[in-house]
Amino acid sequence: MDEPENGDEDGPSVPRVGYEYLDHTADVQIHAWGTSLRQAFEQSALAMFGYMTELDTIEEQMTHSIETSGHDLESALYNFLDEWLFHFCAEPNFIPFRIEITDWREDPQDGSFHIEALGLGEVFDLNKHPQGTEVKAITYSAMQINQRTDYVETFVIIDI
Repeated sequence: MDEPENGDEDGPSVPRVGYEYLDHTADVQIHAWGTSLRQAFEQSALAMFGYMTELDTIEEQMTHSIETSGHDLESALYNFLDEWLFHFCAEPNFIPFRIEITDWREDPQDGSFHIEALGLGEVFDLNKHPQGTEVKAITYSAMQINQRTDYVETFVIIDI
């Protein structure tokens, strides 16, 4: 992961981009943040993969792209994470260490979102990548997307 940029001088020293795991009964809650919706979504996906293995063991051997959409922000986040999870679970079991949203469009007519993203990584290999916890599904339960000027945070519960 890139070196985090620290927050402003007035607030606590929190990385400008990042994620953490919060305890949740029988599941795990991902708290991710960034200076934009793109960054917060990217960090949410990285947090999910970071729960499955150690991201620093993944090398850049291939790229994989996804395309998804949602009728609102919550469904866009859900579908974004679900699409990445699908590509991990299906052959060739792609796991990225970096995700970059390459196209982000909001339809001003209906408020829907279209997202295209690129992942850099490799095929998951138990001989190389330590096995973390299996992620079974993304949930809408307690999902939050909070936006402020220059700061966006997401909260997503993943079923493990």
